[in-house]
Amino acid sequence: MKKLSPRAVSAQILLQVFDQGKSLSTLIPEAQSQVEARDLPLVQEIAFGVCRVLPRLERIISLLVEKPLKGKTRLVHCLLLVGLYQLLYLRVPAHAAVGETVNAIKPLKLDSFRALTNGVLRHFLREQESILAKVDQHWQTLHPEWLVNQLKKAYPNWREIMEANNQKPPMWIRVNSQHSTAEDYAKLLGDLVKICDYPTACKEALRLEKAVSVAQLPHFDEGWATVQDCHAQWSASLLDPQNNETILDACAAPGGKTTHLLELAPNAKVTALDIEESRLKRVRENLQRLGQTAKVVCGDASQPEQWLASGEMFDKILLDAPCSATGVIRRHPDIKWLRKETDIAELVALQSKILNALWQRLKPNGTLLYATCSVLPAENREQIENFLASHSDAELVPMDFHGESCIMKQFFPSENGGDGFFYAKLVKRGSE
Repeated sequence: MKKLSPRAVSAQILLQVFDQGKSLSTLIPEAQSQVEARDLPLVQEIAFGVCRVLPRLERIISLLVEKPLKGKTRLVHCLLLVGLYQLLYLRVPAHAAVGETVNAIKPLKLDSFRALTNGVLRHFLREQESILAKVDQHWQTLHPEWLVNQLKKAYPNWREIMEANNQKPPMWIRVNSQHSTAEDYAKLLGDLVKICDYPTACKEALRLEKAVSVAQLPHFDEGWATVQDCHAQWSASLLDPQNNETILDACAAPGGKTTHLLELAPNAKVTALDIEESRLKRVRENLQRLGQTAKVVCGDASQPEQWLASGEMFDKILLDAPCSATGVIRRHPDIKWLRKETDIAELVALQSKILNALWQRLKPNGTLLYATCSVLPAENREQIENFLASHSDAELVPMDFHGESCIMKQFFPSENGGDGFFYAKLVKRGSE
């Protein structure tokens, strides 16, 4: 199979994100067979980067193209986004960025738009200073208006949240306590690691100086480390798994939480549940890499009767609920353009359905940890308040974050820190 230009593939990916609602996490792996291996990082950088700064690029195009490129010409529009991103954000010589972008016209079979593409990009280069003065005269959120409004309404630090969303995220790893301590593993990493003094990171967390391939992590294949954000690592720690307990990791894929539970309690009886069989492949791979055993089940968390025997109950449940993912936008910038305001009410209803269903499968005096990677109150604080109002047997219990005690915790994304996460720990009161 003949390999395609990375610029052409990037344009095709962006078209599928913006016009078909597909995610980069699905499209980037699919692109591996379309481009040379050495070109995949460039495709990823362009696709993620364009999604990160899309409104700025769109504004530039609106100043340079008289008639909007719609319908079949949308691919040309996406190619212009690719070209402008290179000129503004990548260390690619201007002549090479323009030339390679224009050359991508041919494999995309858009030859009649070669002159337009070349003209727009060169026009931008000639008048870059004046064009950017018009584009950048006001601070840009680089977020959809509905999300800006929700964040403004909810938090006084809304600007800081969006600024953090627009940055590239740091790479965090979790050191497997069965093999090493974070301090000892940091010595193995040498110059790759930043010794973590971040106040809300778990004790097993290390932040790398720059993102690297897992092949560069010592003993990765033997399970010594797992890539996982430092705020996500609190899930297993807060649940406090014990050996021989029956534990459900609901919505478990790709398996980071499941494996962490088993690192902390190797003899716990863990069930890893997810609704998509394709995603459970990653769970099994991670379990195998770490030499762990768990029961892996494909099923709907809102309907446990379909996959769980009648009367079967759990000591502890970790519910990392389906959510808007507004806390991990910097890792998945396409979320800003894939998520719609109308999605939130649907997600809140689904979370409530799952929470109610799984609560029935929690033993008396058992613990359920509710978690999301969202920063929206409707999915987090309000969801838990509504649940408590309708369940007299549910009680919020304090969680300890390095000496800070709280009954509900909202993390926000921060530079060199963790992602946006929410936690609430519920205990089911036993019968009197």
